[in-house]
Amino acid sequence: MSAPGKIILIRHGQSAANADTSIYNRVPDYRIPLTPLGVDQAKAAGERIRRELDGQQVSVYVSPYLRAYQTLEALNLGSLTERVIEEPRLREQDWANFQISGDIEDQKELRNAYGHFFYRFREGESGSDVYDRISSFMETLYRHWAKPDYSPNTLLVTHGLTMRLFCMRWFHWSVEYFESLNNPDNAEIRMLVRTGDGKYELDQPFTQWVDRRVDETVLDAPPVVF
Repeated sequence: MSAPGKIILIRHGQSAANADTSIYNRVPDYRIPLTPLGVDQAKAAGERIRRELDGQQVSVYVSPYLRAYQTLEALNLGSLTERVIEEPRLREQDWANFQISGDIEDQKELRNAYGHFFYRFREGESGSDVYDRISSFMETLYRHWAKPDYSPNTLLVTHGLTMRLFCMRWFHWSVEYFESLNNPDNAEIRMLVRTGDGKYELDQPFTQWVDRRVDETVLDAPPVVF
């Protein structure tokens, strides 16, 4: 397998829904655009990515959502891009179709109580559903990496939860540890860097809202009060 030297993950820049959640009521999630600030965030991230690539090419996999495509465009990678593949399995967690703000807020409270990984939104997905499709996507990555002419690097332009679940699947983090992690900020980058022994290290950990170890399980969780 011709594994890449770097696997770069980036969350899209600020979207119109990040600035005003009421847009979910009238615009399909996949068609929500970046704000001007989001474009600027992506441009700044592009400067860093170009430095990290240092002239090497990269194969890009992009979520089919408008804000992900606009982020990729603003990265301005130019001739460093070996190819771009639209990858629906990198899409945002499905919450609903047109989202009713009050109902979604109620469901978010339920999710916080139940757990982000297992709670399934009505008309949508759970975190574990996203984990399963990310696992399927990784199988595709391994097949692509087996090709002798694959580029030296991989870039995933995606969403915050999807980034966390990709790393959870890659590094075999427990569900309890995943539950402790915060989303990356808009246009924030994480890199999996291949080391001399062929393994990968995460360049920067995700921040945590509660301190948990990567190997903690439900056995370590606080007991449920009945």
